[in-house]
Amino acid sequence: MYWRGAALAGTRLIRSGSCSPGRLGGAAGAAGAAASGYGAARAARAGMGSSISSSLGKSATAPMNQIQETISDHCVVIFSKTSCSYCNMAKKLFHDMNVNYKVVELDMLEYGSQFQDALYKMTGDRTVPRIFVNGTFIGGAADTHRLHKEGKLLPLVHQCYLKKSKRKESQ
Repeated sequence: MYWRGAALAGTRLIRSGSCSPGRLGGAAGAAGAAASGYGAARAARAGMGSSISSSLGKSATAPMNQIQETISDHCVVIFSKTSCSYCNMAKKLFHDMNVNYKVVELDMLEYGSQFQDALYKMTGDRTVPRIFVNGTFIGGAADTHRLHKEGKLLPLVHQCYLKKSKRKESQ
């Protein structure tokens, strides 16, 4: 998988879509949550999250494949936008839990809107953050906070790390 720097480094290339506290598919519904001013730069400085940018081809399957590969390679993936307070709130939660996570800042990708379209097909919504844990979409910021308050988030994360460590041992 090749993630290359965006053509205009440091410049937001795409500003489509919206930011939302999230909606979890299945039995769980969305819960309200207060936004935090926690910045992506702070998460990056803290070493917990990592931002990626890309100059991918315009193939319709490329974003879907890149998303699938990213969520299978990392226990926690947050599809985010740098200006989204709900995204910052989700990143802060994982940071405060000392959990490593992969951040894909859609507004920093040259073809970020195509990625957002692919996420819509996968999750049923275009809003960010779109959060995946252990390869499964868990929702947005409010859903993630609710899972954390219920004591269900950390076990999901640990499950992934256990699975990955077992795979490494068997290799």
